[in-house]
Amino acid sequence: MNEKFTQYFQEQGFKEPTLIQKEVYPLLQAGKNVLGLAPTGSGKTLAYALPLLEKLLPKDGPQLLIIAPSQELAAQIAAVIRPWGKLLELNTQALIGGANVKRQIEKLKQRPEVIVGTPGRLLNLVETKKLKLHNLEAIVIDEADELLSQEETREDCRKLVSCAKADVNLSFFSATKTQVLDELHRWFGIEVAVCDVRQQDHTRGVVDHYLVEVPQRKRVEALRKLAQVDGFYALVFFKQSAELKDTYEKLVHHQVPVARLVSDQRQVERQKALTSLKKRTVRLVLTTDVACRGLDIEKLPAVVNFDLPRDVNTYIHRVGRTGRMGEKGLVVNLGNEHDLRKFKQLAAGENFDFKPGFIYNKQLVADKAQAQMDQPERKVKKQAPKVQNEPVPKAKKHKKKRQRDQKNKGKRKVKKS
Repeated sequence: MNEKFTQYFQEQGFKEPTLIQKEVYPLLQAGKNVLGLAPTGSGKTLAYALPLLEKLLPKDGPQLLIIAPSQELAAQIAAVIRPWGKLLELNTQALIGGANVKRQIEKLKQRPEVIVGTPGRLLNLVETKKLKLHNLEAIVIDEADELLSQEETREDCRKLVSCAKADVNLSFFSATKTQVLDELHRWFGIEVAVCDVRQQDHTRGVVDHYLVEVPQRKRVEALRKLAQVDGFYALVFFKQSAELKDTYEKLVHHQVPVARLVSDQRQVERQKALTSLKKRTVRLVLTTDVACRGLDIEKLPAVVNFDLPRDVNTYIHRVGRTGRMGEKGLVVNLGNEHDLRKFKQLAAGENFDFKPGFIYNKQLVADKAQAQMDQPERKVKKQAPKVQNEPVPKAKKHKKKRQRDQKNKGKRKVKKS
């Protein structure tokens, strides 16, 4: 590793490189195409960034392109790489949708060496000839299983690769492996060195997985109760944006500190939601798989699956937001009896230790009966016995005698003619 990198590495409090960082470094230094597979939170960004940054030349224009599936992840990657690049006098620029494109074009005139962006915005700038990729030395596709599994984004990535020179170095990184990653030769015409450390890597902390049985109509109420648990802050995952919006409005009505993170928001609003969660000014951030893919929220206590995921890979990426770099984590899965049973069958092949969960007395517990027994007995105030007094006889009511006019008694009034 470069001497400046080694010193900065130690200053940041890192003791030694992670397993993926050790395995990938010599491969990328040798100019090989790499498929890197490692658990979430294992340091994949620095695994590809450090060896590739060392090969770049200052003031020579864009030489490294990193493609990410979401605006937040692209911004996060740029923020991680930027200080390391500055050590070698390299500039990093993020090109993402939702941000001011004119401002991005102005910054491109400074010819940054490292470009991080989302496929749509990158292609737009390439097609308008504001971004030139002919001098690229390397391209990294982060969260490759997500970007390459969908036809539209896969074609966008292939177009971007075709704009670079024929011998450009290609790298693909992910926490999970799908069929498309076995077909990289078909889509990009290359052979890759596979570096899979998912089973050997132990950087993740202890994560508890709870199954909370709750009817669908009461899931919002379950979220409200979870937000009252001491120290509970979480990303809450939804399948549908419409249901996310409806849940958000209900929680706001109940005065729950909550925020949203969805793809149709402005970049400023999305960043504000993440910052609020990091600063603990909100309890819950409601989001979707696309918006939060690959995000690193430091020391995030919990993840909630309001909607259970459709497959195991999706679950792995969701729960990967918590328990990162040795920290403890918590995952709460909401569903009725049928949904939870089906989900357990789906994840049977993985090493997840699922246990029942109950939200009781502002706590999340695995044994409700024990939690009830552990509650201190409430002292009941003894009430003084009621003194039964002898009934008081009711006073007799005296009827008033009608005073009649004795003088005119029995007389009738005679009309005057």
